[in-house]
Amino acid sequence: MISRCLVVGSGSIARRHIANLRQLLPDAEIACASASGRNVSTEETAANICFSSFSEALSWRPEMAVVASPAPLHLEHAASLLATGIAVLIEKPLSDSLARHDALAENLIPYRDRIEVAYNLRFLSSFQRMQTLLKEQIVGRLYSIHIDLGQYLPDWRPNSDYRKNVSANRNLGGGVLLELSHEFDYVTKLFGRFDRVFCITGQSGALDIDVEDSADILLMGSSGLLAQLHMDFLQRKATRRCKVIGQHGNLLWNLVSNSITLENASGQEILFSETDIDRNAMYLELLRGFINLAQGHARPRITYEEALGVLAMVDAMRQSAETGLPMPISYISL
Repeated sequence: MISRCLVVGSGSIARRHIANLRQLLPDAEIACASASGRNVSTEETAANICFSSFSEALSWRPEMAVVASPAPLHLEHAASLLATGIAVLIEKPLSDSLARHDALAENLIPYRDRIEVAYNLRFLSSFQRMQTLLKEQIVGRLYSIHIDLGQYLPDWRPNSDYRKNVSANRNLGGGVLLELSHEFDYVTKLFGRFDRVFCITGQSGALDIDVEDSADILLMGSSGLLAQLHMDFLQRKATRRCKVIGQHGNLLWNLVSNSITLENASGQEILFSETDIDRNAMYLELLRGFINLAQGHARPRITYEEALGVLAMVDAMRQSAETGLPMPISYISL
């Protein structure tokens, strides 16, 4: 049984993981280590123990760890933990760039079966129903996918200055491409890998931040399947939708209302609706699986290689935005 668990980082997602770990592992000691070196308290984080440095936390000898530091630090922290035999759950994204990954790859790849990555939308009930409907080919051959995702960044965490948060800062791994990369994970999981991408990013100036606050993306697959994605930090009403156009009709997946509608020549039919859900349940399910992995009872459900594929997509999107040209997506085979 796990008796010592470490969470690296002290931001909102780190505090969520701490609270959930205390629920799932009530007899374990849950420690928090500040990623920046600042002093954090048990009152602030709800952890049993707080460390002001990562090295001090390592010497405590945790049995499993959640890395929820800023994205540029994810792999550095993970590599140090893995080298001592500790299983690691890495918050999304895996890192802020392929270059940073490549610099540490030899310290990570040998341990990839001890790594899970926190793309928690995989555990949303409507995602799982979408998987089933697509497997059943309910709309026949697929022609295109249209994803619209946006929420006004100052509304994300209204009790803090959004300009100081990770999402708004380039040196912390912010911007819509990394911060909203859940969509790249699920579009690949549901529809397979795409080969090429064309991307335009925008920086409206409306938010006073140094990262892109919008992106429009076209993903192209070898089968001819196209996926169009719009994502932003600007929409005043939170929106998260996926429309799948197929031979026999359309699937309208609303991730905010957690519902799926079939649309065809006869009209509309609600295929799935579970609006009254506890969204923290996704995070709890993620951690349950990771605890099993850390105990040696399971393999990763969201793998290192899948998360590395998302990073390859983001890298190609950045190249496309810089050059104004479509770019191949260079996936790394492990």
